[in-house]
Amino acid sequence: MHIAILSFDGFNELDCFVPLGLLNRLKPMGWSAELCGPGGMVTSMNGVNVQLQRPLEWANEADAVWFGSGLYTRAIAENSALLDRLQLDPTRQRFAAHGAGALLLARLGLLGEVPACTDGAARPWLVEAGVRVLSEPFYARGPVATAGGGLASLYLMAWMIWNRAGEPTARDVLGHAAPVGQKTEYIDSLLAQVRPFMATLTASGPPTSPPPSPPTSPP
Repeated sequence: MHIAILSFDGFNELDCFVPLGLLNRLKPMGWSAELCGPGGMVTSMNGVNVQLQRPLEWANEADAVWFGSGLYTRAIAENSALLDRLQLDPTRQRFAAHGAGALLLARLGLLGEVPACTDGAARPWLVEAGVRVLSEPFYARGPVATAGGGLASLYLMAWMIWNRAGEPTARDVLGHAAPVGQKTEYIDSLLAQVRPFMATLTASGPPTSPPPSPPTSPP
């Protein structure tokens, strides 16, 4: 399982480094997550220079592609010359988008009619792009999952790992992020949000029908 974590200048460190660290816990199972993007180096939103591990086009070969947010996500979404380098295939790849990363999914035509989750800053951009934005932390349908909020990437990782490697493996990996003394309730809470979307998924392929929307809290 090879995951391309798209990393552009101005990227949000939480969106890239958290999945990079946790998904690579599965290296003994043949998983690998790598930072990929245009050029050889990018600078994060807080000025951290990062040497990329793969070129942008490697995302076309990966089994899954991770879209994070950043300072320049809206400008990147309008850069057709850059996005045209991505030739992604929803019939064989899975896509996870965190925050404003959902805007890139929309621009690439990967959302279709699927609603999306995002953060407050990116919400008007997605609405402008014609996307129905949910006031939920996580939503998934078929090969696409989106999440909104600083640490909502944990929902995306739970979805991705559970789908391909099973719930026990997802629990094990998430356990490395759980606060000491709160491991069980922390992981149970994460998986409870993802569980409704796993009902029709199997580890071998995409769902045969869309999962139901998760129950909403009363006003």
